[in-house]
Amino acid sequence: MVFLVHHADALDADVEAQRPLSAEGRAHAAALAASLSRRGVRPDVIWHSGKLRARQTAEAFLLVCNPSAEMAAIRGLQPSDPPDWIRDRLAGEDREVMLVGHFPYLPRLLALLTSSVTESGSGFPLHGVVALEPSGMAWKECWREP
Repeated sequence: MVFLVHHADALDADVEAQRPLSAEGRAHAAALAASLSRRGVRPDVIWHSGKLRARQTAEAFLLVCNPSAEMAAIRGLQPSDPPDWIRDRLAGEDREVMLVGHFPYLPRLLALLTSSVTESGSGFPLHGVVALEPSGMAWKECWREP
């Protein structure tokens, strides 16, 4: 399984340049992590973009879903990165992977993995999760949570 996670609500750059999670964002990330834990989500590895808001969101999932998971900032999850980098990295991966990133990247990655025609961000849940499972040469969406 692969879990695509859009980071939780963050402060605006004019308030705080590094854009940490807002109080609402921290609470939402914790609640979403708890909900996924109840679903039995236990990622083996959590990769994030390295931006503070993505790291803080990833930490919420690490704490609740699998404290022993490997967590790291990796190349390929920045908002303007080409999604084929991560698609190629997932090709040989047999662990459950959680990817914590940004718009417009996540909708593009979802479209690429599922061979979807649309790349619009309107279909990806804002501050939510999309769960995918391998299906032949592509990935199939299993569920999503706002």
